[in-house]
Amino acid sequence: MAIGAGMSCVKYLLFCFNLLFAITGLIILIVGIKAEINSSPYIDLTDENFYTSGPIVLIIVGVIVFIVAFFGCCGAVRENHCMIVTFSVFLLIIFLAEMAVGIAGYMKHQDLETSILAHLNGTIKEYDTNKDVAKTFDIIQTDFNCCGINGPDDWKANNISMPATCCSGQEITGGVPTPCTPDTFGFHKEGCLDKLVVFFKDTALVLGGVGIGVAIVQLLGVIFACCLARSIRSQYETV
Repeated sequence: MAIGAGMSCVKYLLFCFNLLFAITGLIILIVGIKAEINSSPYIDLTDENFYTSGPIVLIIVGVIVFIVAFFGCCGAVRENHCMIVTFSVFLLIIFLAEMAVGIAGYMKHQDLETSILAHLNGTIKEYDTNKDVAKTFDIIQTDFNCCGINGPDDWKANNISMPATCCSGQEITGGVPTPCTPDTFGFHKEGCLDKLVVFFKDTALVLGGVGIGVAIVQLLGVIFACCLARSIRSQYETV
C-alpha cells in the first residue's frame, strides 16, 4: 500500500533510526555490564539500591532494544500499522525506564557519602572476626591504594593491627607478607572514603548520562513511529 511522499520520508527516517537504536542498545548493554562488573566488589558498601538495580536495568533495556529495533524495521519497511504501534509502545516503555535510571543516577549520588561512611564505620570493627568484612576492606585498600576510612589511624582507633593491604608491593618472608607500617615502602597514606565516593559518583553519572541521552534520541523515534502509524491508519480509512 502506497503512502504519501512526506510519510515515505518518515518511513525511511524511522528505518534509519532503528539502525541507530540497535547501536544505542549495544552501548547501553556495554555500559550496564561494565558498571555491574566494576561495582560488584563494592556494592555492599552502600544501601542505595540504585547501584544494584541501575546496571541491571540498563542490561535488560539493552537487550530489549534489539528486539524493539526489529519490530521497528519490519513495521517501517512493510508499512504494517500493528508492528509500528507495537514498536512505539515498547520504545515508550524503554524511554521511561531509561529516564528513570538517568534521573536516579543524578539524584542518588547526593546521599552517597553518608551511606558509605555509615557502612564502613559499622563494619571496620569486625575486620578481625568477619572474613567477608576483611575481604571487602582488603579489596578496597588494594584496588584504590588507600588505608582505613578517613586514613590509616582508623585501624589504631579500632584496636586493629594495620592490615597488609595498607601497603603495596610488600616482600614475602616464609609465605607471610612483612608487617605493614607507616614506614613501609608503598604505604597507603590516604583514606578510602573519598576515593570510593568519587568512584560511585562517576558510576552514577555515567549511568545517568547514558540513560537520559539515549532516551532523548529514542523519543524522536517514538514521534516518527506515531506519525507513520497515523498515516498508515488514515490510508486504511480512506480505502
